[in-house]
Amino acid sequence: MSGGETLPVPADPVFEGELVGDDVPVSRRPVQHRFMNWWMRSRRVPAALKSRKAAEQAARDAVAWVVRFPFRFAGAVGRGAVLAVRGWRRWVRVHDYREAAEQSEKLADKFVEIRALTLFRWKVTGLVVVASAAVLVVVHLLYGEVALWCAGGVAAMALAVTGRRKDGSPGRKPVLAGPRTLTWTMDPQVLVDAFRDAKLIGKDESLRLVERAARVGDGWAITVDLPATRKAADVIKHRDALASALAVDEVQLIVERVRGKGGHAGRVFLWVADEDPYVGPPLRTPLVEVEWWDAWRPVPFGRDARQRRIDLPLVWTSLLVGAIPRQGKTFATRLAAAGLVLDPYARLYVFDGKGGKDWEAAEQIAYRFVCGDELVHAEAVRYHLVELVAEVQSRYARMATLDDEVCPESKITPTISRDLSLGMPITAVVIDEVQVFLENPTREQIGGKKTTLGEYIADLLAYLVRKGPAAGIVVILATQRPDSNTIPSRLRAVLGSRFALRVMDWRDSNIVLGEQMNTRGYDASTLLPSHKGVGILRPDGETDAGADVLAMTVRTYYMPNPEWRAICARGRALREAAGTLAGHAVGDDERRAIDSAAVVKALGAGQQVQRPVELPEPLASVVRLLGAELDEREFVPTAELVEALDVEPTAFGREMGELGCRPIRQYVPSDDGMRRVRGYMTAEIKTAVERLTADEIGSAGDQA
Repeated sequence: MSGGETLPVPADPVFEGELVGDDVPVSRRPVQHRFMNWWMRSRRVPAALKSRKAAEQAARDAVAWVVRFPFRFAGAVGRGAVLAVRGWRRWVRVHDYREAAEQSEKLADKFVEIRALTLFRWKVTGLVVVASAAVLVVVHLLYGEVALWCAGGVAAMALAVTGRRKDGSPGRKPVLAGPRTLTWTMDPQVLVDAFRDAKLIGKDESLRLVERAARVGDGWAITVDLPATRKAADVIKHRDALASALAVDEVQLIVERVRGKGGHAGRVFLWVADEDPYVGPPLRTPLVEVEWWDAWRPVPFGRDARQRRIDLPLVWTSLLVGAIPRQGKTFATRLAAAGLVLDPYARLYVFDGKGGKDWEAAEQIAYRFVCGDELVHAEAVRYHLVELVAEVQSRYARMATLDDEVCPESKITPTISRDLSLGMPITAVVIDEVQVFLENPTREQIGGKKTTLGEYIADLLAYLVRKGPAAGIVVILATQRPDSNTIPSRLRAVLGSRFALRVMDWRDSNIVLGEQMNTRGYDASTLLPSHKGVGILRPDGETDAGADVLAMTVRTYYMPNPEWRAICARGRALREAAGTLAGHAVGDDERRAIDSAAVVKALGAGQQVQRPVELPEPLASVVRLLGAELDEREFVPTAELVEALDVEPTAFGREMGELGCRPIRQYVPSDDGMRRVRGYMTAEIKTAVERLTADEIGSAGDQA
């Protein structure tokens, strides 16, 4: 070839995305990655060499073992000596020969032989003792005391090995054990036995230890992997059975699924408290010590069993608090509102359906305030909610005119909420004893359709909960009657965060927390009466317990009336300094003209704010119980429904039959294989629901 031409040479194939060049270095990262992957997953590599936390725990265990070793060694030597004496005594008394003769029923014929064998073994014992003593004397004369120390050490080691603790060995496991300790409970083998006793794993299955038991706070923590196909959700659901197997109260046992990075559907985190974590003096709210608070920050709400602070997000969501009387419902509601009170740029609508002085201190900072349960109070609440719905519509219209730098996504921002010229502050609607207003039976005509005052208030609240968050509206509702009649499903379904203190039964708990929450292990009716202020929180947003936590038991902070008054007084001073005190707080209760037609149109009243049909019982309870499973399952056994609903089987079957749901027999899997049981097809249940709904709508249309 001439010039600078070169001959072509063979080249490796070039794949899409591969860099082509002469000086491309060979990356060693894949090799390192494969090695680290093998290192972290290999069972041959000790856990102490896989993470710093495991290494620290291993070091602590080693120190503890060194400290306890002399005492454990001495105990093992003592037990070994006792066992050795017992064994020698049985041998010298010819127990083995006696038992063999007794089993053959020839003990009388063998008496002479037994006597002779006993004398022979005594002679052997004496000969061994004399010989051993002679050997020790000779060794002592030849080698001095060192030989005696060595002989004693060998004997002690032999006795220690003989006397080591080993469950199941005769003479080493008492028939009646004393109280269990948590240290004993968190032993890996005991934990496996507990899971088997609770029927969370099979008899031939075991657990895989992810992190060894370690002290975390005032309890023990451990992380385990369940066998294949076993789910962490089932462990959470049957937490009480596992607590019984571990011999601890269920309030001491916290079970969480490990999610996100390093977690999967079968990885479980267990934490067992030394004692009831919800007893002791109440904890004061941190808001008492702060000068002001930012409404965009989650509000300090309480602490969980592990004493982690739980902050409750409020912006972008809403809150429902439900409980029976005298369980701390008003205290919990005031905790949520306290952070908004301490933000001078936040606006509060406070409506108290109970009256009294629980919310009296909020009157000095409230933009709108209503206190009482008379008709005039319900009408005032209705007017203020209509006013707020119109405000939400106005805010969306104004945000549409703002440039993208100020309002990039048609949602309120911290900058917008603090700009007094825009007039769109974070606005909270706090209603205590909301059932007083929702159950008002006064007849009204809205948009040409007949309704009641309570139903119209429910429609207004449902609109604010659905459309208000993006416009900076926060709705906080509290009730001591958490039932389906008090809080309509159209309102309850759109509420974000839920907090249930103690209620009467699992149905009320599910109404507050959501459908099927009791089957997932969260039932507020099981809370103890002595646990004031303790409830189950289902947050809508990230908390310190993690963004993936479905629900948690929380002990709320304590904020009595004097501290609540001090916070409200501080909130008024902050608003006066910022120039944001307005409305009822400054005596401005003038009712302004509102475009009611626009509000009615927004609510959809032109279509008669269509209400969900109230299904007859027991079909309504069956639909609430199954929830989403109504679409996921094909067949539901009658025994399951009867047990969950706590109804009389014969009456239940008769009433379901009258509603068009006839039971059939179907084969279902069980522990013993397949068995045939009576039950209902979910398709037939849905057909009955659709038929009753259509009949109700048709009847309403005929009346109109």
